[in-house]
Amino acid sequence: MSTLFFILGGARSGKSDYALEMARALAGDGPLLFIATAQPGDAEMAERIHRHQSERPGHWQTLEAPLGVGTHLQDYLQNQSPRPGVAVLDCLTLLIANLLFAEGQEPENASESLLQKRIDAELDSLLAVQKEAGISLLVVSNEVGLGIVPAGRISRVYRDLLGRANRRLARAADHAHFLVAGIPLDLKALGAMPPGLPGGMGDG
Repeated sequence: MSTLFFILGGARSGKSDYALEMARALAGDGPLLFIATAQPGDAEMAERIHRHQSERPGHWQTLEAPLGVGTHLQDYLQNQSPRPGVAVLDCLTLLIANLLFAEGQEPENASESLLQKRIDAELDSLLAVQKEAGISLLVVSNEVGLGIVPAGRISRVYRDLLGRANRRLARAADHAHFLVAGIPLDLKALGAMPPGLPGGMGDG
């Protein structure tokens, strides 16, 4: 059964741990795929990636996909045996950042609309592959819009682009949870509106 889960939270909120616990429960004794979007841009990030890799059970499958996740996932599922029925993408936050710098481009010189099109295409592909493959996919992301307005233009653009991507995934998801201090809140239940009232689709 194709089920999409969206797990959102701030830094160290427990979102990744929660997603992995949920994935274990869903996979049971079956194979589980971890889709990693991080890139070792510096020594600290490389060490962090290594630490996360060492924490994953040895029988988990891993797909490194900093860009083109939908295409990589489709190719992987077509050629993998046993084929996983559950996948965790950790995380959307880094995927959006990777897209800003795709092909060596400097985002400072790119229009926001061009960057938005690049992100929309990435998400279109990912959601289409997930639905076609019929797997359960858990997407982890950061909520970055609750703090102060960033000082630099590209930081503000990134915040807005990620916010829109989060909103799209939350709408598309069958289940959406927001982690606060390790406690998951069911966004679909909290966001249920009485008939005839708007559902919060604006840019605010």
